[in-house]
Amino acid sequence: MKKFGMVALGLAAFVVGMSVNNFAMSDVPPSYKVAVVDVSKVVASSAQVKALKKEQQTKATEIVKYVEKARKDVAAVSDEKKKKALEDKYSKELMAKRDKLEKEYTSKLTAIDANISKTIETQAKAKNYNIVLAKGVVLYGGDDITAEVIKVVK
Repeated sequence: MKKFGMVALGLAAFVVGMSVNNFAMSDVPPSYKVAVVDVSKVVASSAQVKALKKEQQTKATEIVKYVEKARKDVAAVSDEKKKKALEDKYSKELMAKRDKLEKEYTSKLTAIDANISKTIETQAKAKNYNIVLAKGVVLYGGDDITAEVIKVVK
């Protein structure tokens, strides 16, 4: 009985292998439309990304001002124990601000990435593309839909 099962399994594997081989060698061209997108161009052109960069620069400036104020406050204290306590306080506050800023940035960047991916998907489906690849990984071929995507994300 085991021998019969092994023969049946071998025969099934052979049939599947032959059908894959026949499909691969058939003269019928695949019905795939391939598009390429220059993702870095799309990201650089995105109004959301530009706004996020501007927001980050503003927040970075605020943090620099905070650090300068902290340095002045620490320098004004002469007692070593108070100075150390003040340094620790500012250090903890700075770490909290930095962590909050990082989390907000990551969250917003993830949302922007999802939005851009959805836009690419929508544009590809509207033009009946089956596959969309990053332009950097394609040496030749594919229709470039970067301009259409940029129009939408601007």
